[in-house]
Amino acid sequence: MKLSRIIIFVAAATMAAATFFSCSDGTTFTALEKELIGKDTSAARMSLYATENPSETELLRQIALPLTAKDVASDIYQVLRHRMLCTVNDPENEGVGIAAPQMGISKQLVAVQRFDKEGEPFEFYPNASIIYYSPEKRYGWEGCLSVPGCRDTVLRSTTVVVSYNDEKTFEPCTDTVSGYTAVIFQHEIDHLKGVLYIDY
Repeated sequence: MKLSRIIIFVAAATMAAATFFSCSDGTTFTALEKELIGKDTSAARMSLYATENPSETELLRQIALPLTAKDVASDIYQVLRHRMLCTVNDPENEGVGIAAPQMGISKQLVAVQRFDKEGEPFEFYPNASIIYYSPEKRYGWEGCLSVPGCRDTVLRSTTVVVSYNDEKTFEPCTDTVSGYTAVIFQHEIDHLKGVLYIDY
């Protein structure tokens, strides 16, 4: 009798799991994240999470989760990418870089304006991390879209090596970056670790 109950329970659990996964889009974005991102590629900027709000600060202080190859290949990633770019280019609150946690999306994605490249384009870096910091450091002024009304000097390495996944192939890549662009990378990747520049 007990054995048959166990078999029925396991079968029911298996069916429930199969139903869940068959309805899933295969990405790791949560239901709340999907709601925040939306489905419309023509949608404009997203609301910025800021330290003025305790619940938003709590998310900004979390360690962001890595993106999978399915995440990066998904339609929702493209919408997030588009809306992050709209947000950082908003004329009322322009920035030179932005991280997904600043949008309430606890995923390892940053956008950085490449002042070291022709045309100074914004580029996106899934699962970005810094694997080398130069011992040479310099103080520079920084501000943050998530810490409104504040600016201060921060000591940063002048050169870094950034590791990330290619958006198209998901292959691991590295890039050596110096100068102001290296500072932006350090600032934005800090967001993925729950660190704000005011911590320095």
